[in-house]
Amino acid sequence: MGFNAGIRTAIKDCMGIKKNETLLIIADVPQREIGLAFFEEGKKWAKEAIYMEILPRKTHGVEPPSAVAEVLKNVDVALIPTSKSMSHTDARRNASQKGVRIATLPGITRDIISRTLDVDYEEMERITKRIANILTKGKEAIILSPAGTELRMSISGRKGLADTGINHKKGDFSNLPAGEAYIAPVEGKTEGKVVIDGSMAGIGLLSSPLTLIFKDGFVVDIKGKDKRKLEKLISTVGKKGRNHAELGIGTNPKARIIGNVLEDEKVKSTVHIAIGDNASMGGKVKVDLHLDGIIKNPTLIIDGKEIMKDGELLI
Repeated sequence: MGFNAGIRTAIKDCMGIKKNETLLIIADVPQREIGLAFFEEGKKWAKEAIYMEILPRKTHGVEPPSAVAEVLKNVDVALIPTSKSMSHTDARRNASQKGVRIATLPGITRDIISRTLDVDYEEMERITKRIANILTKGKEAIILSPAGTELRMSISGRKGLADTGINHKKGDFSNLPAGEAYIAPVEGKTEGKVVIDGSMAGIGLLSSPLTLIFKDGFVVDIKGKDKRKLEKLISTVGKKGRNHAELGIGTNPKARIIGNVLEDEKVKSTVHIAIGDNASMGGKVKVDLHLDGIIKNPTLIIDGKEIMKDGELLI
């Protein structure tokens, strides 16, 4: 699938745009080319198409201008290819609650569009929803990895969510590319260490691992060559940025680890965790930061049962 075909797939198949609907594209300066490509294609299928461009945010999760947030609430469908993610913002959450169908595409590239949007969405949806259901029923999750991850968390009472890429119903939301089941662990309950050896949001591909030590649900220590970079990102928001925000499982067979977390977290053989904001996924922490880290070849255990073993899904 080429770039133009990927753009068309996103608008027609993933978002299910209709001839009587209004489509909004929100991009920023670094993503102008891709934003305008979505706009040009969107004009062919929607009743109205709107293009809005904002200045780049400093980190993932920072709110857009209030005027943009207001427009976002009053359209039918929105695609948001910005350099920093708007997924974990009140602007996105409020629009979703009003019924807007939204896909965020933070940092997406022409290559990612060409490679990762051409998947068997029906099969990916089946697997992703099955994992999300297991997470919903689960009480405790454990992540292990050859690099040394030993992390234990409570997921009791939390709902597993499925990012399938199919946004046809009011209020549907996903990333594109899609392919992820995820959940917000219970705050204050995560203990142990996680070795991030794939990539880290805000940093990219890691030449050497980052180790995060969790106690009472917060990162209390960071070890590794990129420690200062991660500490600097967290320092912009304070302690809430150290909250264990997410457990996620990738389910996209076309995705690979390239240093762009938008794609990296969807890789089928990986698990990821995030720190910072989890209000978008049923958690209690709201902060202008959400950073994902990818764990390679993980073993995931839910309530004593292996769901993934050394990077291979067992369900």
